[in-house]
Amino acid sequence: MQSLLTVSAIIDRVLATIGRIGAWAGFLLVVVVCYDVVTRYFGVPKPFGLNSTQIQESEYWLHAYLFSLLIGYAYIRQAHVRIDLIRDRVALKSKFLIEILGCLFFCIPYAILTAYLSVGYFMQSFSSGEASKSVIGLSHIWLLKLSMPIMFTLLALAGISVLFKAIAGYAGALPDEMVAETVGGDH
Repeated sequence: MQSLLTVSAIIDRVLATIGRIGAWAGFLLVVVVCYDVVTRYFGVPKPFGLNSTQIQESEYWLHAYLFSLLIGYAYIRQAHVRIDLIRDRVALKSKFLIEILGCLFFCIPYAILTAYLSVGYFMQSFSSGEASKSVIGLSHIWLLKLSMPIMFTLLALAGISVLFKAIAGYAGALPDEMVAETVGGDH
């Protein structure tokens, strides 16, 4: 069990580091939106050859990377939606079992399948040199589409981490301070 928890801790550290990087996308998003508003409504000229279309497209690129890079961290921190009508009424060991089954049959397979399928979507965009549909928009759309395989890979890693903790919890080997981060809530 200790080896599972060690691997889970390594995954959690990687996801936390990537999450911190992704959080900068949120900061940049606020800066870009403020810049867009100021330049649009107050007539401030746009430097560096940028135009309104490029600025607006960069906003959804930043949204995409904000979600993509933070999804794994959010999952291991139990920041996802739960339907707790039944789960809150069962014993702790049953909560761990529900978490194990959810990871094994839903989260991890879904994340792996969508990561696999989205690689082709990204590769098609990369190989064709896809650019914005707008003539004056951003080029290199493959950078945006790369966020999809990244996101689902991080979600799969988070699912594996939570699975390992839930297995340890089911076996009674999970430290008390890790229970809430594995099954959520006040357990």
